[in-house]
Amino acid sequence: MWFNESVIYQIYPLGFCGAPENNDGAAVSRILKVIDFIPHFKKININAVYFCPVFESSTHGYDTSDYRKIDTRLGTNEDFKEVCKKLHDNGIKVILDGVFNHVGRDFFAFRDVKEHKWNSRYKDWFHISFDGNSCYNDGFWYEGWEGHFELVKLNLDNPEVKSYLFESVAYWMDFFEIDGLRLDVAYMLNRQFMRELHNLCLSKNPDFFLLGEMIHGNYNDIVNQEMLHSATNYECYKGLYSSFNSMNMFEIGHSLRNRFGKEDWCMYKNLKLVCFADNHDVSRLSSVLTNKNHIIPAYGILFAMPGMPSIYYGSEWGIEGRKEDGDKTLRPAVDTPQYNEITDFISKAAKIRRENKSLCYGSFEILHMTNRQIVFEREAQGERIIVLINADDCEYTAHFNASAGCGTDLITGEHHDFGGGSKMMPYSVKYIKI
Repeated sequence: MWFNESVIYQIYPLGFCGAPENNDGAAVSRILKVIDFIPHFKKININAVYFCPVFESSTHGYDTSDYRKIDTRLGTNEDFKEVCKKLHDNGIKVILDGVFNHVGRDFFAFRDVKEHKWNSRYKDWFHISFDGNSCYNDGFWYEGWEGHFELVKLNLDNPEVKSYLFESVAYWMDFFEIDGLRLDVAYMLNRQFMRELHNLCLSKNPDFFLLGEMIHGNYNDIVNQEMLHSATNYECYKGLYSSFNSMNMFEIGHSLRNRFGKEDWCMYKNLKLVCFADNHDVSRLSSVLTNKNHIIPAYGILFAMPGMPSIYYGSEWGIEGRKEDGDKTLRPAVDTPQYNEITDFISKAAKIRRENKSLCYGSFEILHMTNRQIVFEREAQGERIIVLINADDCEYTAHFNASAGCGTDLITGEHHDFGGGSKMMPYSVKYIKI
């Protein structure tokens, strides 16, 4: 499947395009800005773009008011169709955010309930009690998402709700020709709903990609042959940066081995999860790392670890942003891409990752590990790549059994001889192909 060999680029469109925080109803074709970034996408070797919410909402996009209409602040359906076509013309797949757990208070069915109360034909679309009241004084109580009552939880057991959402997805697939969906808060979605969505999407397109947001819980619960192909790898996200901050490579090393190692007891050895260093909900990597010299080594691990790597827009040139300063800080407008040593490394690493089956499908085995260095191997069908990461500010020589005398550094093209040990420069990354 194409997604197993993908490098994903995540965009939060309302922020990326500089849209106003609140929907003012003014139609502006801001989404066309994405087309201007296509040369950049190709330069950094990504082959899939994941768009956070693009459909009509009142504020941040996750409070959907219309699943059939592109957010007015971004433009029209025709504008987004043009964006999708241009991306496809350049060999880039399109993944949309499927926000199915909840809607905004401006969603047509909920507006009807507010107006007609128990006489509304849509009252069973939600989890409502007319024996209580909401914090908005609606005259009835309803279930919101995790206590956020601006987000009204849908009743995904209701056949009419499922029909409406499935018809919307079919429209997205037919009109925009999207290639995949990322399911928001998949960890709490109705499991039967996901099974039926799986059947719908794959009946229309057998190569369609279904990714779930999974923050906690057992990934196997939703990543299986009946539901989703992948999930967001939050379990290794924290270890990726904190290993460098604490100078303890054992943290990320053990996280990866325990989940993706060769042993039968490894939790997710057969799963391909989407891996990331940051996204629209967490602090940027460049802000969370205490030593900026660790940015490239952290990405060195990201692009070589099991799963599919995802880059959040702007982080490829080191944009900063802290969660504690608010979501707006994490989702800024950008006008033109920038280029520096981080961008250059990501471009090379993305190309290497896409071109080598061992990085896409291979087994994972740690060959050498200290507090400040980690060496691991990825292997598939006889193809072997050894990854060497040095988080220290000093040169280090690693001694381990490579079962081969020499190889080629895929980043520099230089010959590498394992005899006598492998020299690692400070803050360095090596991908050695045997």
